[in-house]
Amino acid sequence: MQDSDWQCDRIFGQDQIRPGERRTILVLLLTGLTMVVEILAGLRFGSMALLADGLHMGSHAVAMAVSVFAYYYARHHAGDQRFSFGTGKVNSLAAFASAVLLAAFAAIMIFESINRFIHPVAIQFNYALVVAFLGLIVNGLSMLLLDHDDHDHDEDEHDHHDHNLRSAYLHVLADAVTSLFAIVALLSGKYFGAYWLDPCMGIVGAILIIRWSIGLLQESSLVLLDKQLPATQLTKLREAIELTNQDRISDLHMWRIGPGINAAEFVIHSARPKTPDHYRNSIPRDLHIVHTAIEIHLDKT
Repeated sequence: MQDSDWQCDRIFGQDQIRPGERRTILVLLLTGLTMVVEILAGLRFGSMALLADGLHMGSHAVAMAVSVFAYYYARHHAGDQRFSFGTGKVNSLAAFASAVLLAAFAAIMIFESINRFIHPVAIQFNYALVVAFLGLIVNGLSMLLLDHDDHDHDEDEHDHHDHNLRSAYLHVLADAVTSLFAIVALLSGKYFGAYWLDPCMGIVGAILIIRWSIGLLQESSLVLLDKQLPATQLTKLREAIELTNQDRISDLHMWRIGPGINAAEFVIHSARPKTPDHYRNSIPRDLHIVHTAIEIHLDKT
């Protein structure tokens, strides 16, 4: 016999406001305002590092706008029956798109920095430094707002990872790093005459940002492609079923369908099979499985 545990609404709690949504909106507003100030100041005072930081913040403002839209879309379409497992993967899709934007704007930064090496311009260091420090302060505040729900270091908590929030955090972290690089470049140029360091820092910051974007691309794409959950979690489910019921599991699959929620399907071989609900109740709660498809085979002895 076979049972597919389709819930009639398939919402799985995805219609609820996620912890990071409101803070992401606030950080979006802060980032957008600082972006405008830094771009205008970079153009006015001739600092490539400051202009690069402003352009970079612009990319992050766009990316965070995508994150905010993803939160909204996922909530308002959570009950849409066209989505087999709800809208949880909108979260990872938005993170993937943000990572692409991150890499694209980093490439622009490299191009502009190389152009400044070839065609240097005069830099008004005092004004540029004030704006750069302002950007660093805003980025630090934004990181504090987003950091609370961003990190899960335990492998067993891997399925709680909010890729949307993670992408917003990485964008702000990259902003903070580029602001810091801009400050170092401006101070070096002002006091040591190292004018070349300004465009150089733009390139270094861009390379670091590309590296982060690649990591986010890999992480979010694996969820979009239904990557199997870690072996420790597969083993935990298998042992919970087999040791409790003296049955045997084959063809076990577990994958993430949204932040903090997973799905599983497996085949049970048993001489004395129980009901599908009995097996579901044997699954540890900390695996956060909200959907199961169970196929039961009777072993004749």
